[in-house]
Amino acid sequence: MSLRHFVDTQDFTKKELLDMIELTRRIKAADKQGCTPKLLQDASLAMIFEEPSTRTRVSFEVAMTELGGHALYLKPGEIHLGVRESMYDTAKVLSRMCDAVFCRALKHETVTELAKYAEVPVLNGLTDYNHPTQVVCDALTMIEHMPEGKKVEDLNVTFIGDATNVLSSLMLMCTKLGMNFTHAAPKKYQAPDEWVKWAKENCAVSGGTVTVTDDPIAAVKNADFIYTDLWWWVGQEDQIPERRAAFMPKYQVNKELFEKAPSHCKFMHCLPASRGVEATDDVMDHPRSVIFDQSENRLHTEKGLLAYFIYPRLKRPSEELKAYHKGQIEDFLNDPKLGK
Repeated sequence: MSLRHFVDTQDFTKKELLDMIELTRRIKAADKQGCTPKLLQDASLAMIFEEPSTRTRVSFEVAMTELGGHALYLKPGEIHLGVRESMYDTAKVLSRMCDAVFCRALKHETVTELAKYAEVPVLNGLTDYNHPTQVVCDALTMIEHMPEGKKVEDLNVTFIGDATNVLSSLMLMCTKLGMNFTHAAPKKYQAPDEWVKWAKENCAVSGGTVTVTDDPIAAVKNADFIYTDLWWWVGQEDQIPERRAAFMPKYQVNKELFEKAPSHCKFMHCLPASRGVEATDDVMDHPRSVIFDQSENRLHTEKGLLAYFIYPRLKRPSEELKAYHKGQIEDFLNDPKLGK
């Protein structure tokens, strides 16, 4: 298999993304019966974290272990990423020692530069621009909770909130799959024109639609899924009062707004959440909230993505070749002249 990285869902066709979801679905079905196959036996994943995480770290580390491999947690201060060692050198060294590299970075350029030089697959675990592993998980969750009689291309997905890295990925993923996507936010915090342009280009191929509005009530009118996220990210802490004033209470997903949506509509949040801010407890804990199904699906999604990108590249020597090398090594170790 030729080398491919998972940096942006825009790099893949609708068919390829659906294949990733289908592989994930099959691995999840096996997992639920305690039959997760050791597809990545003895493989290693280097996990670079510039920002802390609960779901991302746990899901990738557990996924790699349950697939028979090993994950190494690497954080700033423990490696010389772009500081005492060039990104080029780091990418080359990790490529010689590991079967894939995962990176959760503060800047998107960090991941793209690693991918530029790496000789093994690089998986993007979140940057300031996007979060592709999250939205593959989200698409799986939507497919599992689709209203009866609908297909993927019929789904209406509404995101209420800031133009976050999750919004970027969700907008592009949904429109790539042919869904109808709506973003509701104050004008200052709406998706930038470039993102909307890319989404519309996706729609021209997939048949989906993209809408940006400042009217949350209109945005949820036909929604099958309402999705929200934090109203500020790393480095925006000084903007919190301004952002709260802009979003509250009109864009808070509370019971009143949730009830404006169809009675089958599900609530989603990538977590972590500021409960009582972007969404209220009565919505987050509502019977139609799927936030913890969504969170669990991160584990299954990471298994699917790791298998998709690593498995085809692994060497599979014959039993005869394994026996030959084992014999050669044991003969050397058992030589009475060893060390004399």
